Amino acid sequence: MSSRRCALALQCASPWGHGGSDDNMLHAVIMAGGSGTRFWPESRADLPKQLLRLLGERSMIQSTLDRLSEVVGPERVLVATNARLATAIGEQLPELSAEAMLLEPCKRDTAPCLGLAAVHLLRRDQDATMVVLPADHVIPSVDAFTGAIRQAASLVDENPQRLVTFGIRPTYPAESFGYVERGEPLPAKQNSDATSPVFAVKKFREKPNAQTAQTYLDSGDFYWNSGIFVWRAARIMELLGQHQPAMVEHLKRIAAAIDSDDYEAVLAEQFAAIEPISIDYAVMEQADEVVVIEAPFDWDDVGSWQALSRLRPADENGNTLAAKHLGIDTSGCIIRGGDDHLIVTLGMKDTIIVHTADATLVANKHDEEAIRRLVKRLEELGWTEYL
Repeated sequence: MSSRRCALALQCASPWGHGGSDDNMLHAVIMAGGSGTRFWPESRADLPKQLLRLLGERSMIQSTLDRLSEVVGPERVLVATNARLATAIGEQLPELSAEAMLLEPCKRDTAPCLGLAAVHLLRRDQDATMVVLPADHVIPSVDAFTGAIRQAASLVDENPQRLVTFGIRPTYPAESFGYVERGEPLPAKQNSDATSPVFAVKKFREKPNAQTAQTYLDSGDFYWNSGIFVWRAARIMELLGQHQPAMVEHLKRIAAAIDSDDYEAVLAEQFAAIEPISIDYAVMEQADEVVVIEAPFDWDDVGSWQALSRLRPADENGNTLAAKHLGIDTSGCIIRGGDDHLIVTLGMKDTIIVHTADATLVANKHDEEAIRRLVKRLEELGWTEYL
């Protein structure tokens, strides 16, 4: 049996395993399997967005682990990713053991990913509470984040049936985010020790058009859906069983094989057989006892190069610079490159310029979706050396 399987085959008394539980019930699952195509040409298949150092000296995934350090030790962290990225992530996160890598054999969206993570955590700890978070968000205040996670864990301890998400108060009518509509506040007795307001979730809303997004912003009852969750591993498996029974049958077969020599083969076969679906569609939009904490921390999902202009100070001409640059009659641009390569711009406005060793992007700042079309075109041309 491999050391990874040995480590994950801890016994616990639950439908997913057998034995005792940890004193420390809080565990983290960092989702790190995305490709970040809108950050081309810097983001590539072997070095996607979450592994880039877009802000400062630490990569996105390193910063994610850093902000968890006050509430979850490295021995209680799982990183859900794919085999292609395992080595690179391991090099960036040397504090994690090889057993912390939860390798998905194929892409199946967030619900199967989190179901697989829950299966493994329940083998370790039958009372495991999961903190779920993407690897590619920017949250500058670690103290505020730490307090919010502790508050969420307390809400779950108070009611193990509860699913907790974090809502970001919108600052503009974003069309690229899902929204959470809040309902009634939690009764004062339940929420007496809370540091941030907590509400029942009335409804999850899909990405809106511009007019609807403005309506959401004006109402004051809507949050951006952060994609950060806290819940009991056993509870999410129970809900997946209710709403996605076929998925859970496959996860049961994977769970039964964790401590066997056939684990990799069973995982590959059973995980591929699961229909892709997001956790929002699979569970969150159908479950009861879902609450939203109004996040006390600043947050950015860093979805595209435009994020740099929000997160880095601009020069006197509104340019966001992360390069050696000389600009004449240049304004509103985002320019990124190495210190050993001079980028000169003349008469440029509202342009994204990103220079790497083998590719340079020059794009209209207001049409970033075109970058995804560009990546698709590179695939069609067979120019895989640039992907």
